[in-house]
Amino acid sequence: MMLEIWKKYRNWAILTFVFVWMLVFDSNNLIDLVQLRGEISELNEKKEFYNSEIEKLKKEEKELFTNKRNLEKFAREKYLMKKDNEDIFIIREED
Repeated sequence: MMLEIWKKYRNWAILTFVFVWMLVFDSNNLIDLVQLRGEISELNEKKEFYNSEIEKLKKEEKELFTNKRNLEKFAREKYLMKKDNEDIFIIREED
C-alpha cells in the first residue's frame, strides 16, 4: 500500500523536495536573492545621488572658473582667504 502511494505521488514529492531545496538550502536561494536585489536597488539610488552631485559640482566648477569674481567669492567664503589690508571676523551661531 505504501509503495503504491509512493509510486503515485513520487514525481510531486521529488518536485516539492527540489523546490524546497532551491528556496532554502541552495547557495542561490530565494532569501539571498531578495537581499541582493535590495542591495542592488540601494546601490542604484546611491549611484543616482552621486551622479547628480557630480553634475552639481561640474556646474559650480564651470561657474567658478569662468568668472574671476565668483572664484574670489568662493575663496573668501569657503577658505576664509583675505586681502593683505583686510581683517576677517568669524561669527558662529551656537546651537
